[in-house]
Amino acid sequence: MKKGWRWKKRLLKRGGIRLASVAASVIVALNALPAPSSASAAVPAGQDAPKEHTVAVVIDDFGNRMKGTAEMLRLPIPITAAVMPFLPTSQADAEAAHAAGREVIVHLPMEPVKGKPSWLGPKAILTALSDEEIRLRTEAAIADVPHAVGMNNHMGSRATADERVMRVVLQVCKERGLFFLDSRTSYKSVVPKLAREMGVPLLQNDLFLDDVYTDRHVGGQILLLKARVQKHDRTVVIGHVGPPGLITSGQLAAAIPALRQASVRFVKLSELLSPSAPYSLPGAKLPGSASVDESEPGAKVPEESPTSR
Repeated sequence: MKKGWRWKKRLLKRGGIRLASVAASVIVALNALPAPSSASAAVPAGQDAPKEHTVAVVIDDFGNRMKGTAEMLRLPIPITAAVMPFLPTSQADAEAAHAAGREVIVHLPMEPVKGKPSWLGPKAILTALSDEEIRLRTEAAIADVPHAVGMNNHMGSRATADERVMRVVLQVCKERGLFFLDSRTSYKSVVPKLAREMGVPLLQNDLFLDDVYTDRHVGGQILLLKARVQKHDRTVVIGHVGPPGLITSGQLAAAIPALRQASVRFVKLSELLSPSAPYSLPGAKLPGSASVDESEPGAKVPEESPTSR
């Protein structure tokens, strides 16, 4: 009996060792398998992932304690803050935007075809200025807005159509390593042509959200944005703090969840710069849009106001 029992114990021991060895091999093999990606987990088998559309939201007119400043910075998307120079809170707003992880650009005041001079603010770029003075004002504006990585025009329907003026402005941008966003307040803008010629990274506005200060209009422009992203991979929209600030921030906050469900990814403005073609991002005018296309002489442009041209 004792011999038989010893034999059984040896057999059980050997079997346990073999089982443990097999179990260890199985665990090693399982660990070696690739983990399922979030994309494959989220998309049913046999279906393609939905196409992603990128949208950059630029908010103009920071720098003067304007309505909606705090609300815009609290939006759960990476807005780009366009800060006007030489105003009471220019530097504070730029610092606050940067601290909140937002991108900052200089919102350079430039001469419009018509409009009140008071809308421009101090040291605006005027077509009557000499090249030297335009350079000095542009450099001073950049120095007054900390953390700026780019520039766009505040108003400027006359200045952006003037090749001499814009050549000086864009040369300063090139020297300082800044890109330029053409707000497209004039179909006569020479910015795309000069940017390509001079090698200055360029982006262009596709849609003004709030050139009319009403909930109904801003809501309508957001509907245009929703329609546009179905046809275009990349879109730039411009809104404002100031008179429409609370309206625009509220409408954006309400629209963000639905836009994300429609495969929209909100990005910083500079993320839209294409390494292969950094000198042009042509926009497409939509019916009723406040954006313009330089190739459309009859294109609709927003009325002169401190938040448009």
